[in-house]
Amino acid sequence: MTHKLVGPARIAAGAFDFIIVGAGSAGCVLANRLSASGKYSVLLLEAGGEDSSPWIRIPLGYGKLFDHATLNWRYQTTPQSFLADRKVPQPRGKVLGGSSSINGLVYVRGQREDYDSWRDLGGEGWGWDDVLPYFRKSERQVRGADALHGADGPIPVSDATEPHELCDAFIGATTSLGYPENEDFNGPSQEGVGYYQMTAERGRRVSAAAGYLRPARGRRNLQVIVKAHVTRVVAEAGRAVAVEWHKGGRDYSATANGEIILSAGAINTPQIMQLSGFGPLELLKSLGIPVLADRKEIGENLQDHFQVRNVLKSSKRFTLNDDMSNIVRMAGISLRYLLLSKGPLTVSAGYAGAFLKSLPSLPTPDIQLLCINFSTDRMGNSLHDFSGFTISASQLRPESRGSVKATSADPFAAPAIDPNFLAADEDMQVMVRGFKLIRQITGARPLSNFIVDEVSPGRSVSDDASIAEYIRATGGSLYHSCGTMRMGADVNSVVDSRLRVRGIDRLRVVDGSIMPHVVSGNTHAAIVMIGEKGADMILEDAARGYDGAVGVQGVASALAPLGELQSSAHK
Repeated sequence: MTHKLVGPARIAAGAFDFIIVGAGSAGCVLANRLSASGKYSVLLLEAGGEDSSPWIRIPLGYGKLFDHATLNWRYQTTPQSFLADRKVPQPRGKVLGGSSSINGLVYVRGQREDYDSWRDLGGEGWGWDDVLPYFRKSERQVRGADALHGADGPIPVSDATEPHELCDAFIGATTSLGYPENEDFNGPSQEGVGYYQMTAERGRRVSAAAGYLRPARGRRNLQVIVKAHVTRVVAEAGRAVAVEWHKGGRDYSATANGEIILSAGAINTPQIMQLSGFGPLELLKSLGIPVLADRKEIGENLQDHFQVRNVLKSSKRFTLNDDMSNIVRMAGISLRYLLLSKGPLTVSAGYAGAFLKSLPSLPTPDIQLLCINFSTDRMGNSLHDFSGFTISASQLRPESRGSVKATSADPFAAPAIDPNFLAADEDMQVMVRGFKLIRQITGARPLSNFIVDEVSPGRSVSDDASIAEYIRATGGSLYHSCGTMRMGADVNSVVDSRLRVRGIDRLRVVDGSIMPHVVSGNTHAAIVMIGEKGADMILEDAARGYDGAVGVQGVASALAPLGELQSSAHK
């Protein structure tokens, strides 16, 4: 359905020094850091609502949020040519905190080499030594501060609340095959097997909204508007000057004296750019969108981690499947959570895991494994009625590249999301090797002692061809979309190394879409880091002043009362 203006003409909502679009992992960081001095007025626009659902607070609650009707964009990919034309779910957070409010809480930074590669690809200042201070600044590591970790940041990084016999067996089986045990995947080396750390504290999720935005909500120079669906960025004479959005049946706009920052994520940021007239010429013309700049790479370079899952039937009734199928056990784990902040409800989407090399000759791991103590046919569905657990394998550095494209001039129409999973032959080869790693581990003691049967895919799937067929038929996303507003030094890159959009003044992108390539692991930690580093860049440029037009001169004098628009202060 095409969006139509309801009510009077667009309402002017004032002028701000900075307007941030999207209150996700990076947007919340920006809102906090840009408003901290009190010198600048900041407007934060979020399409979703408040993060008040109890399922957001409970770590295991991510299962309830996977397909949530209001807290999730509930995106789907286009039919995937190399996955038997299946559409693959692409859940993204539509709520304060963005995907950090609905994700699996696993805290992984990636490998040093990822960031050094960003630097070498034209991201000056984005090498490992450059970004490490921002990782340290962002985190509150439960184990304390050291050369690699910070202990005073807004985002807690905690250990699993307690070990699990199944995870211990997984770790034991992996080390029995000669792989090292690793107590810190974010330490000197990523390689090895161990328990994951997570973004939680005292058994509660700490999203970017909880860690960064909540402490800033009381600042008078920060305005937060929820349920504000941004429709476009307005540019005049090559400069971004305003943002327009829709809320409650009416259309609004706000002007920026300083900068407009897109932090809507790898899917929504390129869509907003295209709706605003910046993107591939033929696409925009086909949609009837006035073309302001022909930028072919806006929406291109989409990457995501792809995974395949093995479901095992356990000989011991110690899985979450067993807990949730018994009312007495359900009551017990609920009580344990409420009284002690421990137990199955505190578990992240990766309880234990591993980063392994699928070939001995590789310099660093290329496979990530996740071991979780439950099983289901599909994430978000009911758990199996048998004692089951899951081990999945994901390729860390896929070669396949896809795209995000607006499908209509209607800003409420979902974009076409095409990760182009497994288009590169090498990607399938790595996935097959990753699958075989799972088989090696499940066949080794002590884990094999707990396995009655491999339910999915079953032992009949054994040769490379049948494994590849299973991967195409069942594999899916690990929900780490990035790369659609590529950073680089070449003229075709969308943003430069200071995250400024090429060819448009006062417009910056600060989110996972700027990654030249996906990091080797879960992406939340890296996107928070991008928010921290991006905030410093914006404040540095503001302090120097901008060339021409209006400089940032303190809290905007034109700030208008927002009335019903303004979200109530966080309590």
